[in-house]
Amino acid sequence: MNLPSISVDGGLSNYLTQIKKFPILRPEEEYMLAKRWKKRGDLKSAQKLITSHLRLVAKIAMGYRGYGLPVNEMISEGNIGLMQAVKKFEPEKGFKLATYAMWWIKASIQEYILRSWSLVKMGTTSAQKKLFFNLKKIKNQLSTNSTGDLKNEHVEEISKRLNVKKEEVISMNRRLQGKEKSLNDPIKEGDGGEWQDWLVDDKSDHELKLERKQEFAERKKLMDNSMNILNEREREILAARKLSENVATLEDLSKKFKISRERIRQIETKAFEKLQKAILNSAKSNNLLPRN
Repeated sequence: MNLPSISVDGGLSNYLTQIKKFPILRPEEEYMLAKRWKKRGDLKSAQKLITSHLRLVAKIAMGYRGYGLPVNEMISEGNIGLMQAVKKFEPEKGFKLATYAMWWIKASIQEYILRSWSLVKMGTTSAQKKLFFNLKKIKNQLSTNSTGDLKNEHVEEISKRLNVKKEEVISMNRRLQGKEKSLNDPIKEGDGGEWQDWLVDDKSDHELKLERKQEFAERKKLMDNSMNILNEREREILAARKLSENVATLEDLSKKFKISRERIRQIETKAFEKLQKAILNSAKSNNLLPRN
């Protein structure tokens, strides 16, 4: 599955102009294209799904401009995440592709940023990653956008909010302000080479696996916590209909719970809506959604 013949390498402004030409799909059109791709492997349908969401990737990538990395490269990485999302998207689950794809786009861009920053030995624990991607936002909330070291009270507040050591807050703040040599700085004037070209990251594969493992653990925890808002019957019906490899029929559940098939369907729909809302609210409160 490939992107259309447009490249970010041709210039960011030109790329943004080009992707605006692709139409945004109506919900019913998106659903039909996704079904065709999933059932028949129709590549044209998959490509339409991808191109209609290229603007979403660019929008998310723009939110990470402050990390000192080329926007065009972050967009390229985000496009890879989008393609992965389309491959795994299941339209019958009831989510819009954009909602599902944001997780994959965000993960792809963050993996790229973390790989780049790992060259200067940025920490890779879950707490440190949370600090890396949330420090600037919290600084804005505290109205402390000045350059230089943070005030002690701000360091303490950020440390408490993100559950990291004060020393880590100070160190990360200095890195994000560019006090360490940028990896994109030229080695010498007029030379096309950059410092990062001379550095080798032997741990990238390990870090990639760790990031994916932590991402999966966060999602599973989010799902498990959200399932607790459902009563026992709702959980059992939803799990049997949506979360099981061998999906139970309405008839099977109707006999088990001694209620009509229509009533089973109603309980399933209501439980799914409650679960979606709980997951979204929890993700927002824990800063697990991509920035718009």
